[in-house]
This record gives sequence, C-alpha cells and structure tokens, in this order.
Amino acid sequence: MTIPRAVAAGPTDRAALQRRVVRTLVSAQMLGGIGVSSGAAVGALLAEDISGSATYAGLGSTFQVLGAALVAIPIAQVTAARGRRPGLALGYALAAVGAAGILVAAVLRSFPLLLVSSFLFGGAVASNSQTRYAAADLAAPQRRGRDIGVVVWATTVGSVLGPNLVGPGEPVARALGLPVLAGPFVFSLLGAVAAVGVLLVLLRPDPLLESRRREPATHDGGAGAAAVAPVLQGSVLRGLRVVGADPVARLGLLTLALGHVVMVSVMVMTPLHMSHGAAALEVIGLVISIHVLGMFAFSPLVGAAVDRVGARAVALVGAGVLSAATLLAAASPVGQSATLVAGLFLLGLGWSCTLVSGSTLLTGAVPVAERPGAQGAADVVMGLAAAAGGALAGVVVDRASFHVLALLALGVAVTVGLLAGLTRSGRVSAPPA
Repeated sequence: MTIPRAVAAGPTDRAALQRRVVRTLVSAQMLGGIGVSSGAAVGALLAEDISGSATYAGLGSTFQVLGAALVAIPIAQVTAARGRRPGLALGYALAAVGAAGILVAAVLRSFPLLLVSSFLFGGAVASNSQTRYAAADLAAPQRRGRDIGVVVWATTVGSVLGPNLVGPGEPVARALGLPVLAGPFVFSLLGAVAAVGVLLVLLRPDPLLESRRREPATHDGGAGAAAVAPVLQGSVLRGLRVVGADPVARLGLLTLALGHVVMVSVMVMTPLHMSHGAAALEVIGLVISIHVLGMFAFSPLVGAAVDRVGARAVALVGAGVLSAATLLAAASPVGQSATLVAGLFLLGLGWSCTLVSGSTLLTGAVPVAERPGAQGAADVVMGLAAAAGGALAGVVVDRASFHVLALLALGVAVTVGLLAGLTRSGRVSAPPA
C-alpha cells in the first residue's frame, strides 16, 4: 500500500483540522459513553441474576473487559490499513450486536449467551479507548496531553448520564417485555449505533491518514520505508516489541494496565457490595455516575498538567489518588455510605491520571510509523490485565470480602507509583506527529 504524498500545510491549517477532528471525536465519545455505561451499573446484577451465584457476578463485566482487549486487535489492523474512521466504527458495530445479544440472553436466561454478548459489547470500550489516540494523530506535541484529555473528558456526558438511565430503563424494559435489569442495555444499543453513524459520516479527513500524508518522509523511501509494511499490517506483536524496547513506552503501558486493573476490579464489584446492603438501584446508579464523573470530568486538567509538568509526575499523582481511593473503599460498610462515594470518585480520578499520562508516555516514545500497532498492543495488555482482575474480583468478594479486594487493589496502585518513581524519563515530549 502506498501512502500518497501531500504538500505540507501550515500550522494554522493543521490546527483547524485538529479542532474539527476533536469535535467529531467528542461527539462519538458522548454517544459511546452512553453505550458503555448504561449497562455498567447493572451488569454484575444481571449476571448474578441469570447465573444464580455471586461467584459468577463479575464474569459478565470480565468478558466485556476481555472483549475490549481482544477487539483492539482487529481495530488496530483495520486502523493501520484503512485509518481511524473504519477502525473505531468496527468496535461500536460489534458493541451494538453485543447489546442486542445481552437483551436476548436476559429473556432466555442464558448465561453462556450473556458472556458471548458481553464479549462483543466490549467493542464499545475498545473504540472509546482508541479514540484518545485518534486525538493525538494531528495534535501539536505541546498540546498532545490536553487534546487527549479533552476527548477523554467528552465521555463524561454519556457516561454520567448512562448509569442514571437505570431508573428509566425499568419502564422501557416492561414496555418491551424484557426483564427489568435488561432495560439499560436498550440505551446501550442505541448509543453504539449512533456512534457508528457519527464516525462514518463526520470523521473526515481521517486523522491517521492525514497525519501520514503530512509526514511523507516517514512512509515513502529512505530509512522509513522499512517500517511501512509492519505498520500497515497493524501487528500487535510488533507493537509489543516496539514498546518493550523503550523504557518510557514500557512505563506508559504499565501505567495504563495497572491503573486499569485497580479501577475495574473495585468498580465492577461496587454494585454488588451496595446491593448486598439493600441499596436501591437508583442509588447504585448515582454512585457509579459519581465514579464516572471522576474518571472523565477532570481529564482536560489532567492533560494540561501532563503538558506542563510531565507525564511521569502525573502518573505518580495518579498512583497516590488510587491508593487513597482503595483505602476508602476498604473502609466502607456494606450498602451505601459517604466513604464509598468518596472512594469511588477518587478511584475514577486516579484512573484518569494514569490513563492520560500513560497514553502520553506511550505515544510520545513511539515513532509515528509504529503507533497503531503499539497503541493497539497497549490496549490489549490493558484489557487483558483488567479482565483477569475483574474475574478474580468476583472470587475474592465471594470467598473473602469487598474490603479484602480493595486492599489487594491498593497493592497494585502502590506498584504504579514505584514504577513511575524508578523510571527516569524526565519530561516526555513526543516528536511531531
């Protein structure tokens, strides 16, 4: 495949294109956020209801996280070959199929179908995650963290609204003849379909392809020519090798993966922890909304901090915030409590710090030609690690307690801080994209 040469445009033209791309990505993130989070507040409850055991309550969310990890592989391949637009749309299309499957599984009370459908539903998480990299394709190096943060922030609208659709989901479910807990997944289906439409119609020009056209030397002739073939294949294995060869890129990947493990393992078991204390569905939805607010609402400030003081410093702060969050969660009683609300909010905020800083570390350390594969590899590792954490979370809560789970997550959060402190990277600034 040959990337056509293009005359490089001035910084003003590039900035205008980037603003348009970011606006489109913001719209898709809002809709995708509704799709992902509408079912998040009841996913564990639906799995427990269908399976009949708290031991398997975390498996629905675990398969979703596993799906997000593995769907990142075809997304990376499609993205490298054809651009961000079809790659991101693929993930949301699979999520729409998964949401429909979850509705059928709830009616048939089929746990295997629920797990398969949850796996496909993870495509929305994969596309939501990969969208932050699309924001970096045309971003100026000194604004990369901020642009990533803005797109991550956009998920706030949909993600905070989503869990609060638990209440309206009940009459919708009854009207459609569905089990009550399946109602929110109707909104998940609609959100995923709408996100596909926005991306296919409005994400023009494609930011990755435009970035390649604007850097023809990286892709045509000379030393850069050798790198073209692997990149266009979207090889995740090659991406892992590229990341493994650079200490800063490795720190970025580990910050992403371990921060995600802490957040997912505690978050997916929180509805169960509250439900066992007789908390109402509306209250559970509100607490998850507050958690999601922490995840996304402050990401532009986190991105600005990354640009100002460096990604490694923000990763250290994120580790500290996650540690405080897990301590608060460990101290919270069963049911609803102010301690749990505070802990879940900080859990989201700490995750935001690790996501934005880890993404910036990784993107800044990897050459433009290698980014699709390396970014896909990072999200695969991040998703697989979180899937393992989510699966073990259900077992830990069933065999021990939610408090023990939170303390184990504390150990992972401390590890993030140690890695960030020991990796001497200085202030990370990416080469021009």
